[in-house]
Amino acid sequence: MVVISLILGTSSSIAQSEATSWLGRTLERPSIPDETRTTFEANLETARTAWEASPDDEERIIWYGRRIAYLGRYQEAIEVFTAGLASNPDSYRLYRHRGHRYITTRQLSEAIADLERAAALAVDQPDQIEPDGLPNARNAPTSTDHTNIWYHLGLAHYLAGDFPRAHRAFDECAQRSTTDDMHCAAAYWRFLSRSRYDGIDAARADIDFVSGDLDIIENDAYHALLMLFAGRLARADVTPPDDGVQNATLAYGLATWDLLHGRYDAAQQQYDAITSSSTWAAFGFIAAEAEIARRF
Repeated sequence: MVVISLILGTSSSIAQSEATSWLGRTLERPSIPDETRTTFEANLETARTAWEASPDDEERIIWYGRRIAYLGRYQEAIEVFTAGLASNPDSYRLYRHRGHRYITTRQLSEAIADLERAAALAVDQPDQIEPDGLPNARNAPTSTDHTNIWYHLGLAHYLAGDFPRAHRAFDECAQRSTTDDMHCAAAYWRFLSRSRYDGIDAARADIDFVSGDLDIIENDAYHALLMLFAGRLARADVTPPDDGVQNATLAYGLATWDLLHGRYDAAQQQYDAITSSSTWAAFGFIAAEAEIARRF
């Protein structure tokens, strides 16, 4: 498997620019509605105050960095996590969060290194629920430290075009998942990963569990796409959600479904549409961008 070197480069930060896309586009800090920004900035101030009182505390460093990232200041968040690792060099949680933001800023080599390091450091550690910074409708976190490490590592390999490694990472994630939401998230990317090197029929063995009875809180797009992939939902019944991030997720899944069935022109048109939107931090957007950079 050839991993495209184009999408393993390091991005730069210029003024309000947070990254450079793999298509050469400058990715500006995203705009945030005023009401949301006010809430996010208040949350950041609380996190900053806590961090300033104890700047070496792992938990406070993580929340400070996460709150900065929610405002689209991804490079600054990476700097916070990096400084935190100086005082907490064995923090798999800091490596996990920095790895995530390396993905956001299109720095896959760095992301893979961080997330592999996180997985190695976490191997003998008990798993814990990872609190949500942006709570879902039930205010019920659906993932854990360990599932998030393997999920993001799988995504980094997938974006780099290393589908066998991506499949193995998502399998590790699935084995540790304890909620239907996380099972669906892992299974979605695991299916797409395996389909790319082993075919659709083989990949369907990974999604036998999918049904309309799953208790889904937030990953509606992944669930709908899995129902389509498993042959339990017609494509016409997969409708776009209102949420921009889930919309990018759904659009990427449908485009890649076309790609897997040899409908290359339709897939290309959809990838182009996704990457013309403003949701450039969404994983569906990043994946569409990677597809165009690889030219399938």
